[in-house]
Amino acid sequence: MTSCFVTGTGDGVGKTHVCALLLRHWRKEERAVAAMKPILTGFDPADVQGSDAGRLLLAMHAPSDVQGLNLISPWRFRAALAPQLAAAREGTIIAYDKVVETCRSVIGMMPADGRLIIEAVGGACEPLDDRHTVMDWARDLAIPALLVAGSGRDGLSQALASLAAMAQYDVRPRAIVLNESLSNPVPLEEQREILAQHCSVGPILVSRRDATESDQAALAAAVDAAIV
Repeated sequence: MTSCFVTGTGDGVGKTHVCALLLRHWRKEERAVAAMKPILTGFDPADVQGSDAGRLLLAMHAPSDVQGLNLISPWRFRAALAPQLAAAREGTIIAYDKVVETCRSVIGMMPADGRLIIEAVGGACEPLDDRHTVMDWARDLAIPALLVAGSGRDGLSQALASLAAMAQYDVRPRAIVLNESLSNPVPLEEQREILAQHCSVGPILVSRRDATESDQAALAAAVDAAIV
């Protein structure tokens, strides 16, 4: 079984887009696939299918119902804020140890040839409670990590800052995926070339919004090779 922890350089860089792409490809390979987005903020119960959890369920060809949501996103909050703040708005806190325990339980249930994606929330340094961030979560799960970065104007700065933060927690991503931003994108190849000059993490992969099925298959195969 191969599990992968997917984090990003910030909110809205395309983590769910990349995760869904990988899930669809692995399903085509007839692998057992599963995904979790344990902590979900900005959740609108009236638009389940439009949520990140709904998109992951669709990619897995699973029902977007309450049972499905409870399985992949047990901690859901309405406010589109950092998890610690979103939980506080609802008068609660995120039980960090329970989050880690839940993820480990799902990891342990996957078949030997399966693929599990655990998608984090927000950016790499997103605060989960008063003591833990996403990087604590990644370190404590100790499974291969993937960093998704956007290709917007600040994409390089955000990517390098995220990599520096990850290094402080001894979390080294197996690959970086540069996902084409919807607005003001910097050419992906230019961004990849410059990023490679400033970091030793590899491979640095690209995900285009107009990617062909062949492009998506190549990206998924490269990610697979990096995390196995």
